[in-house]
Amino acid sequence: MPQKLVANGNYAAAYAVKLARVRVIAAYPITPQTAVVEKISEFIANGQMNAEYIKVESEHSAMSACIGASAAGVRTFTATSSQGLLYMHEMLHWASGSRLPIVMAQVNRAIAPPWSIWVDHNDSISQRDTGWIQFYCENNQDILDTLLQAYKVAEDPRVLLPAMVCYDGFELSHTAMPLELPDHRTVDAFLKPYNTEHALIDLEKPTTHGNLVSPELYMEFRLLIQKAMENARLVISETASEFSKQFGRDYESQVQCYKCRDIDVAIVSMGAISSEAKEAVDRLRKEKLPVGAVKLRVFRPFPVEALQELGKRVKAFVVIDRDISFGMEGALFTELKSALFHLEEKPLVLGFIAGLGGRDIRIRDLTRSARKGFDALKKG
Repeated sequence: MPQKLVANGNYAAAYAVKLARVRVIAAYPITPQTAVVEKISEFIANGQMNAEYIKVESEHSAMSACIGASAAGVRTFTATSSQGLLYMHEMLHWASGSRLPIVMAQVNRAIAPPWSIWVDHNDSISQRDTGWIQFYCENNQDILDTLLQAYKVAEDPRVLLPAMVCYDGFELSHTAMPLELPDHRTVDAFLKPYNTEHALIDLEKPTTHGNLVSPELYMEFRLLIQKAMENARLVISETASEFSKQFGRDYESQVQCYKCRDIDVAIVSMGAISSEAKEAVDRLRKEKLPVGAVKLRVFRPFPVEALQELGKRVKAFVVIDRDISFGMEGALFTELKSALFHLEEKPLVLGFIAGLGGRDIRIRDLTRSARKGFDALKKG
C-alpha cells in the first residue's frame, strides 16, 4: 500500500532512488542538493538499501564514478547543483557519448558570480547540448514520480541515454509537501531490474571504448545520439501513460496543459513556476479571459510536435523563462519560436525573463504577462 508522508523535494528524490533499487551512488555535497545524498546514506547505513555509496572528491569524480559503474552494468545515481553541474560538464559528454543510462537529480541554483544559493535554470539550460534528457518538476510528488520514469526511459534499448531530473532549489528542495510513497512491489512491477546487457564492460570479453575515430565515423556516433533523442519522445510518452495507469497520477508525455480548451493565450513555463501559472490562469478565468497554462515536463528532447499542435489552436504564447542566453533571450522562448516556425499561421510568441537568482515570481507578474499577450492580439 502507498505510504502518506510530508517530505521536502530532496527527500522525495532520495526515496525515489531507494524505490528504484539503485546499486551505486556517487556522493558529493553542494547546496541545495546535499540532503539528497545525505538521506540516501541513512538508507544504506540503516540497511534499507543494498547499494555502494562512493564518497568522491568532486562533482567531476562523481560523474566519473557513475560512468564506471554504469558501464559495468548496474543502476547508478548522483545529484548536483549549479557550479557542481558545471564542473561535471566534461563527463556529461562522456556519459551520453558512451550511451550510459545514468540518472541524476539536478537541483537548480543560480550561477556565480555574484554568489547565490537560490534558484534559476541557467545551470541546467547551459547543459542542454550534452546529450542528456532533461526533465523539469513542478512539485515534490513530481520529483519522485519523474525520477522513477527517468530510469525507465533512460534504460529503454531504444534510448540508452542519461537523464537529469531538474527541480528548483529551496522552492522545492527544502519545502515540505504531502507525498505519496508507493511500495516496492508496485515500483518493481513498473521498473524492472537493470538489464545487464547494457553493460559495456565484460571481464571475460575485454573490449575498449571511447577510442579515437576518424572524421568519417565520428559524425555517425553523433547521429546515433540524435536518433536516440528522437526515440525518447515516444518512450517518454509510453512511460508516462504506463505510470499514470499503474500509480493513478496523470502524466502527459512531454507537455501538460491546464485549462487549455478554447483558449487564445497560453502561459508557458517549466519547473515550480508552473504552479503559479495555474493560479494566474484561475484568476484570469474569473474575468472570463480565455487563457490556459502549458507546462513543459521535458526540455530535451524538445517537444516540437506537441507544441506545434497547440500552436494550431492557440493565438498567443506567453513564455516565462527562468534563464537567459546573454546576447539573445530566454532559451525556452527561442526554442518555442523555432518549433512553431513552419506553421502556416503562426501564433504570437512573447517572452519574459523572471525569477533569476531566486527573485520571487508573483501571481500578479504572471497575470500581467498574460494580459500583455491579449493586448498584443488586439493590436494585431
